[in-house]
Amino acid sequence: MQKKKRTLVILILGLLSALGPFSIDLYLPGFPEIARDLNTTTGEVALSLSSYFIGVSIGQMIYGPLLDRFGRRTPLLIGLFIYLFTSIYIVYITSVDSLILVRFIQALGGCAGMVAARALVRDLFPVSEIAKIFSLLMLVIAVSPIVAPTLGGFATAYWGWHSIFIILAMLAAINIILVYFWLPLGAPPDTSMSLKPKSISSKFWNVFKTPQFYTYTLTGAFAASGLYTYIAGSPHVFMELYGVSEKQYGWIFGIIAMGLVIASQVNTFLLRKYNSQKIVKVTLICQVIAGALLFFGTVFNLVDMYTMIVLVFLFLSTQGFAFPNTSALSLAPFEKNAGTASALMGALQLGIGALITALVSVLSNDTPLPMTGIMFLCALTSLSMLYWGNRKIKNLEEVVVS
Repeated sequence: MQKKKRTLVILILGLLSALGPFSIDLYLPGFPEIARDLNTTTGEVALSLSSYFIGVSIGQMIYGPLLDRFGRRTPLLIGLFIYLFTSIYIVYITSVDSLILVRFIQALGGCAGMVAARALVRDLFPVSEIAKIFSLLMLVIAVSPIVAPTLGGFATAYWGWHSIFIILAMLAAINIILVYFWLPLGAPPDTSMSLKPKSISSKFWNVFKTPQFYTYTLTGAFAASGLYTYIAGSPHVFMELYGVSEKQYGWIFGIIAMGLVIASQVNTFLLRKYNSQKIVKVTLICQVIAGALLFFGTVFNLVDMYTMIVLVFLFLSTQGFAFPNTSALSLAPFEKNAGTASALMGALQLGIGALITALVSVLSNDTPLPMTGIMFLCALTSLSMLYWGNRKIKNLEEVVVS
């Protein structure tokens, strides 16, 4: 692949992957206004975040087999059109129940980009480069938490929360154009693949029971759930407990997200010297330490707003190392059925994330403890999964190395 084309392909894959995070981060500053407009609470509005995660989790299980059976482009475009139309529809809703439902349907469309992007990385690049490509995608994805809340804060302040979903519709339209005209097709359709439920279930099971897959997928899922916990809990913590405005929240969210950008790019340099397994291990130990400081600092009232920002920055920076390496290690064994493996990995990660973000809403009170406690628990669980799973991996020949 020529350098210019390679750069363009990585950019398109990054934009497809970023559509999901943008769908989350852009509307976070609008939670209080959405709650007021729909005569509900921010906790109820946060359930639309959980429904989005559930939709993404279920949708990925649908798109995985379709991407392998019919090729990458057609299912991807169908999903993007679903996302486009539901984004427009949300502008006209009048109740929080409708928001929760339509966000679920929106997620069913938007997740096509996430699954297809990961599968195309496995299609278009050699195994030895997958972790590095995921790090580059992380650079594009990480722009979302920096730009989206700030943009969402300004859009909410000047044009109302409905404008957020007009922006998302425009992003979907841009992705459709880029996919149709410039994205390579990837692996050819597998016409021999059956779409019968029994056959699909068997393929998912064959992927899941691979020790390397379930070890690094579950490790990455719980590590990412710490990030999702912060996303779900931070509007309440910063805007309601610490009293910052929508604009200030956007800036805080963006500053914290810089840790993801920096870490993901440092990861590309570390991969020149260390393998992905070693990076993941050290990363998760650091995440547990940051999570412990955050949680116990909150328990003993040692954390003010600025300390909270610093500790969350350190905690989330670890995700810039965890995401690309656990993703690469999960998908490495699957030269065939990359779409199915990508779908199952994403479904497990977002499914666990959905349950945990719902737990944040249920436990919400007038303290930061639900957020910080669950973040710490996610970090501990992720590290435990890594040590447990590595005992099950007997053959490390397929593990990605730099």
